[in-house]
Amino acid sequence: MSVLLLTHRDCLAHEMGEGHPESPDRLRAVLQALDSEEFAELIRDQPEEATEEQLTRAHPADYVAAILGVRPAPGEYMALDADTIMCAGSARAALLAAGAAVRAVDEVCEGKVRRAFCATRPPGHHAERRRPMGFCLFANAVIAARHAQAAHGLARVAICDFDVHHGNGSQDCTEADPTILFASSHQMPLYPGTGAASETGVGNIHNAPLPPGASGMEFRAAWAEALLPAIEAFAPDLIVISAGFDAHARDPLAQLRLTEADFSWLSMELCALADRVCAGRVVSLLEGGYDLQALASSSAAHVRALMRS
Repeated sequence: MSVLLLTHRDCLAHEMGEGHPESPDRLRAVLQALDSEEFAELIRDQPEEATEEQLTRAHPADYVAAILGVRPAPGEYMALDADTIMCAGSARAALLAAGAAVRAVDEVCEGKVRRAFCATRPPGHHAERRRPMGFCLFANAVIAARHAQAAHGLARVAICDFDVHHGNGSQDCTEADPTILFASSHQMPLYPGTGAASETGVGNIHNAPLPPGASGMEFRAAWAEALLPAIEAFAPDLIVISAGFDAHARDPLAQLRLTEADFSWLSMELCALADRVCAGRVVSLLEGGYDLQALASSSAAHVRALMRS
């Protein structure tokens, strides 16, 4: 199974200050885990920066210009909100993260690879149409979905989000768009406070909130009984995964109790679903995960599933 790994060293240049959980060490941990012999068959490449046209499929032009206009001097920082901060390298890192999502879609939709994983940062699923938040600047998963539609003529795209925090940004960008399905499991209550099951958009939003302390059993049941059937009924032409690993039991920012085996199970289920409905096309984007050991091992389990399923 051909799987593309997209990453760029300039994504390490995005820093939000000492002690911030979304640090460059996260990406280093993921890439070190994927550097072992078992991942030698990955096709490795670098993305280019996303274009304004690609970004404005998810965000208004004035928002894009405002984010790209934040260029602190080297060694300085600018806070956009309480926990979302930009430095001199942040704008380029964000452009590369969005560009990786676009490139992954191109490679998968053109049949060059079956799956793709973007090991980039900053993450994207909290970025709303007009507001950066939750460590996120651009809605990378939505940018990927809209690029698949605009550049490759796909009719329907499903965004599947298993980050422990609800992807309010992805939901905000798509809740009025019946051509994109958004399916999410997440802890609730927890930041950002959205993601109730009653939030359904135009019938395209499917939220499965889980209580603090929920284990892999509850997680798997939410996907098997509600979210996966909804995705299959939608019959997408492409599956985009927001792959956050902060639902792991070791993660310091939440209280779900998942293990690597749970992430592997869902990854294989999503790939099997993709094989049934959309010629196996899967694009996965790194989102959260703040315990470095758990992030590394969970990312490896996820990519292993993309390669073997």
